[in-house]
Amino acid sequence: MQLLSADTVRVDRLRTRMITMQVAGAVAVLLLAFAPYVFEPAVTSQWIKLFYLITLATTWNLLAGYAGMVSVGQQAYIGLGAYGIFVFNDLGMDPYSSALIASIAIGVIAFGLSFVAFRLRGGYFAIGTWVIAEVVRQVVIRFDSLGAGRGRSIVDYTADPILRNLFTYWLALGILAATLISTLFLLRSRMGVALQSIRDDEVAARALGIHVGRTKRIVFVVAGMGAGLAGSIICLQAIGVQSPSQIFSVSFSAFMVFMVLIGGIGTIEGPIVGAVIYWVMDIYFSQLGLWYLVVLGVLAIAVTLFLPNGLWCALTSRFDISVFPVGHRVIPLPGADSSARPRPAEAPVPVKD
Repeated sequence: MQLLSADTVRVDRLRTRMITMQVAGAVAVLLLAFAPYVFEPAVTSQWIKLFYLITLATTWNLLAGYAGMVSVGQQAYIGLGAYGIFVFNDLGMDPYSSALIASIAIGVIAFGLSFVAFRLRGGYFAIGTWVIAEVVRQVVIRFDSLGAGRGRSIVDYTADPILRNLFTYWLALGILAATLISTLFLLRSRMGVALQSIRDDEVAARALGIHVGRTKRIVFVVAGMGAGLAGSIICLQAIGVQSPSQIFSVSFSAFMVFMVLIGGIGTIEGPIVGAVIYWVMDIYFSQLGLWYLVVLGVLAIAVTLFLPNGLWCALTSRFDISVFPVGHRVIPLPGADSSARPRPAEAPVPVKD
């Protein structure tokens, strides 16, 4: 294939599509913000769960789908997000401010834990993150002030259930919007290209001059903070933690993997699709008990066998659709040699971080 020079092509950063998406996203968030004034609290409380499920799926996909770090220990940060509310609430802060401050503390904790986790590779990394999550749980339940192994309720919480649901809804929506916006801008940046290079070949990425350790650590911290914020929402909606074993359960990581895989790993839209599918199934089939888990397993196996790249990737390959403009495309300039073929649309080109 003939190489293209800077005089014969231009790089399209998909700015028009980006602006359109930003306007549409702002309108969607605004409409969702007014939803509690239209729908009953029973409906919006279900939407809260959808919001934090999308947040969990998006952050796990950022970790595994773009950085190549498959973690089964994100429940550590979910639990810390929930218990962080108790810590800062006991210091006199309201539960909602406590959730945001706790996320910063979780980022600091995730930064420290990354130096332990990054000494492992591949499957050892996955198992290591699960072990770290179990260690975190054991440490938390040693504090009587946090309820030890019994769980705890939030003190100084508004008694009006309607206002409580309203404030929790707005916080969950804000966290979701911030997660999607930060993910989009991160993936459109030089770091996004570096992440995909690290995922594909870490040795080659390092040879290109990419700071592999620093880039992975940033994503690790961001994913931990996102999981912590989701854990705070879970705690606020339940007015506390019923059991440490539940909030630190590995089933959270299993559900994250399920949502990302059936939706489409390595895309922004895929985890959203997977989270919506899981949310709908949870509403209508969770009463089946163990059979509910069997249905989830069968669906995951079927998608893996027949649509290995996920539902969203199958749709994009068939209908050429895209919602979030990630990457760029190279377009020949008028008068350029027609025999020179451009790179495929939105193909990332490794660059130095």
